[in-house]
Amino acid sequence: MQIFKTLAATLLLALTALGVSAQLPSVQLKTIDGQTIDTATLSNDGNPFVISFFATWCKPCNRELKAIHEMYADWQDETGMKVIAISIDEAQNINKVKPLVDAEGWEYEVLLDPNSDFKRALGIQMIPHLLIIDGNGNIAESRSGYTEGAEHHIIEKIRELQNK
Repeated sequence: MQIFKTLAATLLLALTALGVSAQLPSVQLKTIDGQTIDTATLSNDGNPFVISFFATWCKPCNRELKAIHEMYADWQDETGMKVIAISIDEAQNINKVKPLVDAEGWEYEVLLDPNSDFKRALGIQMIPHLLIIDGNGNIAESRSGYTEGAEHHIIEKIRELQNK
């Protein structure tokens, strides 16, 4: 069964890399308030959105989310986009997520993936990892890593998706 999941995830990433849209897989995650969310239902009322995989201990992840945060209100006003931050902190560290989010003032929707089920279902190997989802719920872009200034590409891609 695991081989099929791996093959499906690999195919999903290959199709995404080729520019072919793929829908989000269905995985049950919790919000930091304990509510259950099915990842297949993640949306933004027909507007593009971003999913950012991070961990409290991952310095590049935190730098990326801080950089996005600095422009987030302007981006939301302009495009209606939103960010969903997915923590892959394991169960023993999950209690560090909310204090970090609160301390940074991040206004993102935050979901917890302590077993990395959603991350694995998407075939993601490393964090930070960012997905840009179009208004129809299709993965329009997928990339790993963060370099300073890379966040500017996010809003460019969101604008491009809105003009399609």
